[in-house]
Amino acid sequence: MSHDIVIADKPKDECGVFGIWGPGENVSRLTYFGLHALQHRGQESAGIAVTDGKQINVHKGMGLVMEVFNDTILNNLNGSAAVGHVRYSPTGSNSLINAQPLVFRCRRGSAAFAHNGNLVNAAQMEEQLAEMGVLFQSTSDTEIFANLVARYGEEGIVDAVTKAVSHIRGAYSIVMMTQNKLIGIRDPYGVRPLCLGRLNEAYVLASETCALGIVGAKFVRFIEPGEMVVINSSGLESFKIGQEERQGMCIFEYVYLARPDSTLDAGNVAQIRMECGRQLARETDVEADMVIPVPDSGNSAALGYSQAKGIPFMSGLIKNRYVGRTFIQPSQKMRDLGVKLKLHPVREILQGQRVILVDDSIVRGTTSKKIVQLVRDAGAREVHMMVSSPPIQNSCYYGIDTGKREELIAGRIGVDDICRHIGADSLHYLSVPGLIQAVGLPEKKMCTGCFTGDYPAGIPEKEDEDKNMFEEGW
Repeated sequence: MSHDIVIADKPKDECGVFGIWGPGENVSRLTYFGLHALQHRGQESAGIAVTDGKQINVHKGMGLVMEVFNDTILNNLNGSAAVGHVRYSPTGSNSLINAQPLVFRCRRGSAAFAHNGNLVNAAQMEEQLAEMGVLFQSTSDTEIFANLVARYGEEGIVDAVTKAVSHIRGAYSIVMMTQNKLIGIRDPYGVRPLCLGRLNEAYVLASETCALGIVGAKFVRFIEPGEMVVINSSGLESFKIGQEERQGMCIFEYVYLARPDSTLDAGNVAQIRMECGRQLARETDVEADMVIPVPDSGNSAALGYSQAKGIPFMSGLIKNRYVGRTFIQPSQKMRDLGVKLKLHPVREILQGQRVILVDDSIVRGTTSKKIVQLVRDAGAREVHMMVSSPPIQNSCYYGIDTGKREELIAGRIGVDDICRHIGADSLHYLSVPGLIQAVGLPEKKMCTGCFTGDYPAGIPEKEDEDKNMFEEGW
């Protein structure tokens, strides 16, 4: 799990993928920098696989990108194409065996796989593959996809991937690499983001556009839902591998997961978060002296709220950026100090003031309660909590660790009770229609499952469901 103290009450970021086809470029170092830009999407492990056209070499380890790689390691990863991955484990245990890219060898050569998302039929698929003699080395559902591709490998990579995805269901943005091809795949619902860029003559694939910018690549377009792009020495080809009338880009990417400087299908993330704040201001009517964000994820929404209401925006909470994943908490008392170590209130700003406190979400309520108390202890006269997303009432099955429904405070109690629990004078959430309006995409093109329970790609099947997806051709 992530070791960041303050965001223990936030949904855990899922994973980030990066790939580059760039003969003549230093692909391992470019991938290293691309993964740095995607570090917010996963802090448990990092890995890079490189092909020189003959074989695939991989290095991966537990920890942050800068902890896993150094100059010596990168100098030994030479080739014409690379795939990289940063990971938080929504499924599978936190261990090196699950670190990606996963590299497999089969009859036609080797392939490396980096996956962002989660398969809702993973348990059934694994059981059926195991009955056919497949041995699994990890607990990651990425291995399921890799085995399916390998089974159809004799038919060529395009047909193999097309047939493999016909058996899986859920969320997947995948960057994979054979010895002589780089491939990007986005599921038919488009749940997780994937974009394409150009760097001189090189092609770049990444979860977010912020990773393109850091390596100097220019954004070309987003990979479409149900699209596969195949890149090799002949250039880029696009294939349609699936299509769903209902799409489902994860709306929580806009709320919290993506970096503010990234652009997703609906537009720039920071601008959309500001609009969430403005929309929240339109939906609420609270008298206050100042608006302060819970940094950093509440910054943009708080600024939008401030602008819409004409209430001054102030930095009343200062984030200590040097307390994080390596801090040891030896006792319960020290664990209780976690928020104070990460956030410090400015008493001179807060003393005697009526404060609007803006955050992007509340999951369990534990951190929000501590932050409200911090602001009160600094002398605030009133603390009104504004949340720039609706109540998270349901689990995510598509690659974000929100926790189980019974762990979600909004899944158990109503807004008034949450307000009392966190100790605020009032609590206001952005409505679902307000969030959809702020994002600017039609509701049928987004997944709002964690807020509404409406999951475009379905939810995991029950273990006793008698469904075999391999009736023919095996």
